[in-house]
Amino acid sequence: MRVFLDLSWFFKKHWKAYVFGTLVLALVSFLSLIPPRVIGEVVDFIDTDTLTQSALFRYIGLIMGIGVLLYILRFLWRVLIFGAAFKLARQIRNDLYHHFTNMPKSFYQKRTTGNLMAISTNDVRAVQATAGEGVLTIVDALLLGGMVVATMALTLNWQLTVITLLPLPLMAILTSYYGSLLHKRFGSAQAAFSVLNDTVQENISGMKVTKAFGQEEEENRRFRQQSALVVDENVKVAKIDALFDPTISAVIGTCYLLAIGFGAGFVVSGEMTIGELTSFVVYLGLLIWPMLALGMFFNVIERGRASYDRIREVLQEESELKEVDHAVEAPIVGDLDVAIDTFCYSEDGPSVLRNVHFSLKKGETLGIVGKTGSGKTTLLSLLQREMDVTKGTIRLDSIPIDQFKRERVKAAFGIVPQEHFLFSATIGENVAFAKPDASIQDIIRACQLASIHDDIRRFPNGYDTVVGERGVTLSGGQKQRISIARAILSNPAILILDDSLSAVDAKTEEQILGALRETKTEQTLIMSAHRLSAVSHASLILVMEEGTIAQAGTHVELMAQGGWYKEMYERQQLETIVEQGGSS
Repeated sequence: MRVFLDLSWFFKKHWKAYVFGTLVLALVSFLSLIPPRVIGEVVDFIDTDTLTQSALFRYIGLIMGIGVLLYILRFLWRVLIFGAAFKLARQIRNDLYHHFTNMPKSFYQKRTTGNLMAISTNDVRAVQATAGEGVLTIVDALLLGGMVVATMALTLNWQLTVITLLPLPLMAILTSYYGSLLHKRFGSAQAAFSVLNDTVQENISGMKVTKAFGQEEEENRRFRQQSALVVDENVKVAKIDALFDPTISAVIGTCYLLAIGFGAGFVVSGEMTIGELTSFVVYLGLLIWPMLALGMFFNVIERGRASYDRIREVLQEESELKEVDHAVEAPIVGDLDVAIDTFCYSEDGPSVLRNVHFSLKKGETLGIVGKTGSGKTTLLSLLQREMDVTKGTIRLDSIPIDQFKRERVKAAFGIVPQEHFLFSATIGENVAFAKPDASIQDIIRACQLASIHDDIRRFPNGYDTVVGERGVTLSGGQKQRISIARAILSNPAILILDDSLSAVDAKTEEQILGALRETKTEQTLIMSAHRLSAVSHASLILVMEEGTIAQAGTHVELMAQGGWYKEMYERQQLETIVEQGGSS
């Protein structure tokens, strides 16, 4: 029952639907009491040979009229109660999606895609059932069950009613016990389903790698193993679930046995008529649904409670990126002052960045180079405030970055990440993702700057070509350049290219960078690259080594200094000359 308290915020918001739905259910329960009484009277009339044709038609008409009315009322309560439950599912899904979009990178490092998908689908459905079937079963069981028992006791025979209902406390004890077991089992089943979701998602996303290394059988084995675990967990749930109906059926059968056995004695002694006993047995039949409903109620509630606990655990997880009161809402121009003394991923973890200090003015270009694992991507994440600096400050336009509204920081940065993600939409829609109202002329201009326009024109449908999931129909270089065009079109104050030219040749790279230098003179550009020619025109180049700045300066200054930058640049230039000589 705790889950109803947890969902009280929703019931208060939609109280009208539940109040009117309950009133309709009460009316349905009341009308359901009439036919058994009518049947009993008809039986008595037949027994005494006093039933007339007109009375029979009158009784038949009454029962048919009640049947039509019950049909309409049952439709109405379904619309009211189940309609409200659908609104709860929509609200929770909206809350989850909003929460997902506002959580930092660390949240997705802890939570898997399969887990979040399972919570957003299966768990939401289980909570929806709590607000729908759960409310229906308990309200209908109490209303109809209470009315039937009261009618049996007050209008027929209270002694027989007490005798007949003696097995019910045993049923209540057993169903409560089954419910506690079900809660535990269902939580385990949902967790196993989350892992299965992860397995499927990973295999589909990485199918090329799986095939390339001939691991189809191994991945099939891993999937079958996890699928079998899901089956095992759900079988455990089904075994507990299967205990409800036999228990209730046994109790109902015992109630019928007591009713007929003791009822016959009351008829023989003259305390009841045959018609009254008939009505009593029919009323007892009406109690079957409330008894079954109680079993369903415990089942649905325990599933809903386990699922809502999982949902709430996610929603209550707070972002470590706090927004100050009265945060700055002014647009960001693009000046950048970085003074990172220390950054650690965890409080007791090692320092990932140390003594990273530099400044960049609006319109300037920063190049970040260094060996793999030197801290380049971590630095770019900090600049966008995907994480907070452990010790030190990052300032945008002379204001600490954590003083801005997060929306302002997001709007100020346009990033082309290392992993290029395209949606299953047209090329034009992918380019205009951050600016859906962009004109086709603006889209074409952005693609020209990214040196992808000519490729797009060669597609049969041009900018209306659907690229498939994750851009599966495009080459790596094409996906990279479409991602660059998307960032260019958003026209941010600061454009970040995180090793985003690795899949294009040196000539195309120079075309893209040259176009950006010529047309985006007011835009601050930050580039992380392995190919040093990409950053040779930068206003400032940082050479990262083991989380700190090993060298800093312009291309000319770094070549004069010697060291890693000069050695790597000359080696790459020599490799380019050798490749060009080989191709000629």
